[in-house]
Amino acid sequence: MSNTTTKTPGLAFSHSNAPSNTFTPTVSTNTRSDADANAYLYPHHPPAVAKSLIDTAQALVHPRGKGIYATDETTDGIETRLAAAEGIVGKLYSDAEKRERRRRFRQCLYESLPTNYISGVILHQETLLDFQLGPVLSNRGIIPGVRADTDAHPLPISPVEPATQGLDELLPRLKAAAQTGARFSKWRAPILCNSSIIPTHAALEAQAESLARFAAISQQVGLVPIVEPDVDFAEDADLKRSVEVHVKIISMIYARCAAYGVLLEGSLIKPSFPQPGLKHPSRATMSVEAIGLATATVLARSVPVSVAGVVFLSGGLSDSDSVAYLNAVNTIVNRPPVGYPLCLSRLPPLSFSFGRGLQGDAMQRWVRGDETGAKVAFEERAKACFLAARGEA
Repeated sequence: MSNTTTKTPGLAFSHSNAPSNTFTPTVSTNTRSDADANAYLYPHHPPAVAKSLIDTAQALVHPRGKGIYATDETTDGIETRLAAAEGIVGKLYSDAEKRERRRRFRQCLYESLPTNYISGVILHQETLLDFQLGPVLSNRGIIPGVRADTDAHPLPISPVEPATQGLDELLPRLKAAAQTGARFSKWRAPILCNSSIIPTHAALEAQAESLARFAAISQQVGLVPIVEPDVDFAEDADLKRSVEVHVKIISMIYARCAAYGVLLEGSLIKPSFPQPGLKHPSRATMSVEAIGLATATVLARSVPVSVAGVVFLSGGLSDSDSVAYLNAVNTIVNRPPVGYPLCLSRLPPLSFSFGRGLQGDAMQRWVRGDETGAKVAFEERAKACFLAARGEA
């Protein structure tokens, strides 16, 4: 009696006659292993594209501690910050002078970013497409990315809440960014939060839907998407309410990502830290340890294990608080409290995607003409963030 076992032929993927973002299954005479990394890809993810997405996502958060420098402020936003750093009321620049000042500030730091601590940079469309500064980063081994969202508009059913725009013409915009060297993209969705009825379910649904559609379109172009649910802390929510809202919006985002077939292994999330609102009495006395535990709880409850990494935002926080919160959550992941019921070993690397939290001191020096001091100040901040992302600050 023969001991030969009949095996079902595997699938080989042919791209010769397929569109750029599809693959065609054909019967192969070669046996395909059940452990093949490509065996369970969605049909719309060609293996080569999926591998590139996963490799880029991993490179943005490894080795542990490396993080992203967010330089995606609008032109008005960066002008406001430069003017505030300069501190000269009434000093006027022409539009051409402002544009050149923005370019010079970006280029000064891009040319000297510490590659031991910074893995990638999010660029504004102007910086990437008009200033053409992506190659300055990629030539140094730093991954360029691009901001994908545009302005927000009032949600019709709840006009006090914003809904992010930018899905119209997103595909050609991201294709243009990819052709200029971008390898990842980011979409911010602000979420208002108070102690009572805000955010509304409609607002959460609108933002989760836009983030998932963005992520799917980004991967269609071959860019790693970073979804950014930015929960506001300006109002009177307590820490428990903040945790509740963070868990709800992140869970909704990934439910919609599943509906759109987003490859989570080739994606990152950029959440805010759960925290009491500025108008809540506990704000002044809340410990960083409590923030760290709340943050770990949110992530363990809502982020799928397949997501490549978490890169926190620093918006609205002081430099010291952003680093302290990042260090607190990583310290808890390193040494979970005795009896803590959630498994933290499942979490991906927890790093940073800071803007003001990295460049504030550097900008103060740069506007005074001290470029060397600006570079030194940035490296000091980047090292502090790197150590915090390892729980070693």
